[in-house]
Amino acid sequence: MPQDQPQLTLRPDTAFYILLKAREFHAKVEEVDPDEGSNPADDKNVDVLEFNPGDAVEEEVASAIGDLNEDELMDLIALVWVGRGDFTLDEWQEAREDARRIDRTQVAHYVLGLPMVSDALEDALSQLGYDLATYLDSGVAQPSSGSGIEVV
Repeated sequence: MPQDQPQLTLRPDTAFYILLKAREFHAKVEEVDPDEGSNPADDKNVDVLEFNPGDAVEEEVASAIGDLNEDELMDLIALVWVGRGDFTLDEWQEAREDARRIDRTQVAHYVLGLPMVSDALEDALSQLGYDLATYLDSGVAQPSSGSGIEVV
């Protein structure tokens, strides 16, 4: 564990929201039967797992990411990179600076284009003391005791 924990400008609950939406996005498959006419109750609502025209999940992720300011975007990308192992928490500032290279209009596309991005985000948040299960139970991202995390 690094001695000086990074100070996040990205709220952990926002990061968890993006994580969960990215997980939902990556769970989808190509549409199998576009002309299917049964009702969702009859087919156990499996169509929700298919990409469909007008699917809101990608738009929800893009909107959440589009609402972030420059510092929050750098935190998001740095979290992904730390979670993937490209950087360590000790290299947080370097990861944030490298994140500036990604055009802010392309961040949502970049994030959704990364396989297992939700796992990377979950891992990085865990390294910072935030637990997905706790967030899901409470709806609020709280650091585990003694983590020393500061959210700015």
